[in-house]
Amino acid sequence: MAGLGTGTLPDDQMTDPRLAVLWGRLAVHAAARGRSVSIADVCAVACAAGHLSGAWVAAARGGGPEFVISVTDPVCERLAELQLTLGEGPCHDVLATAAPVLVADLGERDAGHRWPAFAPAARGVGAGALFAFPLIIGAIRCGVLALYRRSPSPLPDGTFGDLLILADIATILLLSSPDGEAGGVPDSDDELVFDGQAPDLAMHRAEVDQATGMLMAQLRVPAAQAFVRLRAYAYANDRRLGDVAGDIVARRLRLDADTAPDGDP
Repeated sequence: MAGLGTGTLPDDQMTDPRLAVLWGRLAVHAAARGRSVSIADVCAVACAAGHLSGAWVAAARGGGPEFVISVTDPVCERLAELQLTLGEGPCHDVLATAAPVLVADLGERDAGHRWPAFAPAARGVGAGALFAFPLIIGAIRCGVLALYRRSPSPLPDGTFGDLLILADIATILLLSSPDGEAGGVPDSDDELVFDGQAPDLAMHRAEVDQATGMLMAQLRVPAAQAFVRLRAYAYANDRRLGDVAGDIVARRLRLDADTAPDGDP
């Protein structure tokens, strides 16, 4: 991680005592795994700070949370994928407003009205509450730090400020590598990191991008429209976006120009 070692930040960034405390926790978590501080450590420390069930970081591309950098559990991966497939959810709102979105109960009527497709789907995969924070620097909105809790309830007192600080640290980490994505070194205990992502997340992203490119050629449409068709088919058939993309890449599935999203003429 360029300029971000296992235990230190530049002195001029340590004037906030709370920042120093949180950076110390990140350093301890990373050192126990034999690596420099990474976004995976931010997710883990954020979960512990808020007594939450899981966390993930998604990088933004084209104004939306388009690919996941790190997740703490499979539920996080599903929540991130659902928002990508459905085109709605707290992470989209965070990037649109550059402000945190805090949902203490995904079963409340307001959540259902705000995200009529995402809210019930999120509850179905095991999320009762969801909290999302923008990763921003100046006018650049580069991603989202999102966290969930299995049971509905608000953030504990004193947690909000810590999560804002951790979101700022995640922003620095996300922008610290030359290609603008999270760097890092392989974790000898947990997962290897490829281009800032665990291999399965990188493979998922690559397949979605490849499937979108194949649909562009098959349907003779721009990339944005091809991606919409991919998402629509996954949603209409209640399938995971990555599974549909994998079938298209393997040529087990073909979406024709005169075919509806569910495969019918």
